[in-house]
Amino acid sequence: MTPSSSGRDLRADARLNREQIIAAARELFAERGPDVSTEEVARRACVSTGTLYRRFPDRQALISAVALDGFHRVVAIARTAEDEEANAWQALTRFVHQARTELRLATWLSVWFASTWAELQEDPENQRLRHILLKILNRLVRSAQSDGDMRPDVGTGDLALLIALLLRPIPGLHTELSQRSADRALDLMLDSLRARDDNQQLPHQRITTADLEPGS
Repeated sequence: MTPSSSGRDLRADARLNREQIIAAARELFAERGPDVSTEEVARRACVSTGTLYRRFPDRQALISAVALDGFHRVVAIARTAEDEEANAWQALTRFVHQARTELRLATWLSVWFASTWAELQEDPENQRLRHILLKILNRLVRSAQSDGDMRPDVGTGDLALLIALLLRPIPGLHTELSQRSADRALDLMLDSLRARDDNQQLPHQRITTADLEPGS
């Protein structure tokens, strides 16, 4: 084996270890909540704790990596839905159904690890992904309204905030019931967003993506 090929193998191993650790942490947080230890994550990922700490020097770095991985997944789901669905309403519906697991975990992480989450909001990659996602959702909302499929008095900000509110963990509910209730609530949300002749006018102005910007 040449030195260059050995280096490539090492980088590949390091990348695989990192991916395994993030996947294990993602699964355990979803299953067990915020009290999962780094030792449990290492066991689930089939790596040593030393390997875990070489990739992620502290718990905050691991949580941030899990969150960014989830954001990448959410953006990929939104892009694929927009590209593949026949119309904007179908794309929005597909996005909500397929991204709900990632969005749920992101919402839970924001509640469980508030200080880490606050720092993550300043991360350039997080900001880039957030901008891309809101841009896609804005296109879909406007197109769905133009097609007459979505009620005209809601904005993309309304949709984003509704999803975040509905996916927040409810104190006292066990994980399975919390997930089941959130899934039902999201479907009720989609049903309420459909354009109908008897839609009641909502109070106040619609919430837009501009309203979600810091300092707005």
